[in-house]
Amino acid sequence: MKTYLASASPRRREIIEKLGIKADIRVSGADEETDILDPEALVTELSKKKAVSVSADIHKAQDDDQPYCVIGADTVVSIDGMILGKPKDEQDAADMLSRLSGRTHQVFTGVTIVICKPGQNEDTISFCEKTDVDFCEMTKDEIDAYIATGDPMDKAGAYGVQSLAAPYVSGIKGDYYNVMGLPACRLYHELKKQGCI
Repeated sequence: MKTYLASASPRRREIIEKLGIKADIRVSGADEETDILDPEALVTELSKKKAVSVSADIHKAQDDDQPYCVIGADTVVSIDGMILGKPKDEQDAADMLSRLSGRTHQVFTGVTIVICKPGQNEDTISFCEKTDVDFCEMTKDEIDAYIATGDPMDKAGAYGVQSLAAPYVSGIKGDYYNVMGLPACRLYHELKKQGCI
């Protein structure tokens, strides 16, 4: 079955490749505006919007009856009931990192899989994974130096666990890859269960 990843994220692409899945990248044009404040509900809803939007585009363009699945995902960081998405600017990144410093926060990734098979109704499966992440205390100089690298600017919560924020992550409870943007184990077994791989 042909697989599409509804994301421009290089981290998600890397995780999909680690699962041994060859996926075509299709970036969603879905409207991501929402009033949802619960992080689990938010990422689940946004992952669904992305996957459904890309599936609709593929369905319009496809001439044959080749079965396919689309994987959509969305990730946020949450602390004290506040959702932290990607920083708007360097000051926003500094505020986020100061909030995370010396504390435990949660990373939520919502995933939606849309499955299309000839002669059958479209199936949509959504789920969310949560990972707890412990941060060491960061000094103002460390925060400033990290922001100066540019690494935080395209990442939820203003940090990349797999890159230059590694010295400040003291513990993880849950799926490490979930913090990168896709819960690898859960996604693999869900795709297998649905006959996508």
